This record gives sequence, structure tokens and C-alpha cells, in this order.
Amino acid sequence: MKSQKHTSLKDIARELGVSIPTVSRALKDSPEISRELCAKAKELAKEMNYRPNPFALSLRKNAPRIIGVVVPDIVTHFFSSILNGIENMAIRNGYFVIITTSHESYENEKRNIENLVNMRVEGIIACLSQETTDYSHLTALKDINMPLILFDRVCLTDQFSSVVADGEHSAQIATQHLLDNGSKRIAFIGGANHLDIVKKRKHGYLEALRSNHIPIEKELVVCRKIDYEEGKIATETLLSLPNPPDAILAMNDTLAFAAIEVIKSHDLHIPDDIAIIGYTDEQHANYIEPKLSAISHQTYKMGETACQLLIEQTKGNKTIKQVIVPTQLQVRESSIRKR
Repeated sequence: MKSQKHTSLKDIARELGVSIPTVSRALKDSPEISRELCAKAKELAKEMNYRPNPFALSLRKNAPRIIGVVVPDIVTHFFSSILNGIENMAIRNGYFVIITTSHESYENEKRNIENLVNMRVEGIIACLSQETTDYSHLTALKDINMPLILFDRVCLTDQFSSVVADGEHSAQIATQHLLDNGSKRIAFIGGANHLDIVKKRKHGYLEALRSNHIPIEKELVVCRKIDYEEGKIATETLLSLPNPPDAILAMNDTLAFAAIEVIKSHDLHIPDDIAIIGYTDEQHANYIEPKLSAISHQTYKMGETACQLLIEQTKGNKTIKQVIVPTQLQVRESSIRKR
């Protein structure tokens, strides 16, 4: 006997031509949704034999307070430390955390947010995937009064509160450090240009060059993707220039580690031939040879702050806040040339 396909909120949303969060609220008679749409959604749900997610119902019955989180990955120390901060702050305030990963995919990110809404979370904390350039799935959350806090990779800061590091200032400090230690031609390796963190860190790098009256050379700026293999390609591109750089500012440690591998494969020495500074300061920055100078983030504090902002919103505080968490340049062997 062929089993009948389970009708989901997505099926109803498709029929009505609205978003899944809107259908979810309509079925609960939310005052934010028109009476007409509420009636249509209920009628269609009955016709399609829709039954609510039993997991969501069980959660509702036991009434835990749930926060949803969407991160690009949970492998790096950067994101795991932020998640630690989120979860500890949530627990202290009586919340349970559901963590989902987008794996840097826009479609995964969108689906995760839809699933969290269907599970009746009280709010969502998210870091955008590298692919995300369409923010309609985020603005849809405003239509159903679902609190959303963004961190690290953010967007629509006029609509959503966010927690970020001081990307522009830190990149300027890192570039100045390289200049002060004898570097003349500093390259920048970044991710996709649409990402807010790439824009800000690149801007800080460029500002440092401008303030030192150093001409900006476009070929020294390579922005591809935040990915190890892409970082290797970017570094090969820089080293193949007729006049290659003598220093690199990599906008995160994944790109920095990729650059180090390529530099060593060319029998070049760090920092004497090419100095390098990374970002986010992963734990193993201390374990590689030479030890990596890096911009260190207060990742745990970023997580705590994002969760605190979300809890405030779930309690009715709708003030939009942009929190900048200070960073610090950790100077190690990779950026100090022998005099």
C-alpha cells in the first residue's frame, strides 16, 4: 500500500503563495495576519489533511523556551566558541538552544530558518552563509514578529540588531603593523565582496595604505571565497605577479593557513620573504611554524551578547542595536622580520 505524503506547512504556503512563517502564524490566528488569510489557511489545511509537526507539539506541550541558531559550520573554533557563549547565556536565562548549520549554502540557511519557525522557537540567532545575497527569508521573519539577531556576517542593519567585531579598525591596525615592520607591498586575501565583513576588513586595509601614502594596486587585492583551496589559489595568483607582495593580510585564519602552505611550497621564508597576519585567531595559530600573528576575536563574548540581545527582544524590547566587540592584534613570529 502506497503511503500518503505528509502535508507540510510548505505545501500550504505554496498553494496560498505566501511564506511558510506567514502560514504558521495564520493557522494560530495571529493578529498580525489578516482574518481572510487566516480563514483561507485553515480551510486549505483541512482540505489537505494537514497535521502539525508532532515534535513541535511535544515541545509546546512541555513548554521549554527555545532559541534557534543558524551558523555556517561548527567545525572551526571561531563558531564553536560563539555557540558556547550563546548556549551558556541561554541556559542561564532558562532557554534551550537548537543549533543548525548552513554549510555555507543559501538554500540550507533558508530551510533551517523555515524549520526553526515551524518548531515554534522564540527567536533566531544567525550568521549568513557565503552564498546569501537574497535576504527575503530574513525580512519575512519581521512579518511574523520573529526576533532575529545577526552576528559576524550581517545585513540589513537598519532592520536587525547585530553583533560584529571591529573589522575596519582591526584591519587598519594589522596593516599598519606590517608597514611598521618593514613591509612595502602588502596584499589582501578576502572572501566574496558582497559580505559585510569582507567590505569592512578590506576598507581598513586600504585606509592604512592611504594614510601612509602608499599607492593602491588592484592586483594585490584578491577576494574569492573563504575556503582553504580558494586561499591557495589566491596566494598562487599573488606570488605569480611580476612584483609579488612581501606581506599578506588574510581576512581569516583558514585563508592564512592556505597562504602559508603555498608560500612554503615556493621555498619562501615567513616572515623574511613574506610576512603574514591572519584573522579570528584559531587555537592552532600557536601551533604552526612560524606562529601566526592574528587579529584575536572575543568570540565567547560575541555569542553571549547576541543571545542577550535576542532575550531582550523576546521580552518586548524592539530597539535595534549594533554591537561592536573589540579585537586585539596578537603579534607572533609570522609578522616580525629579523632586523
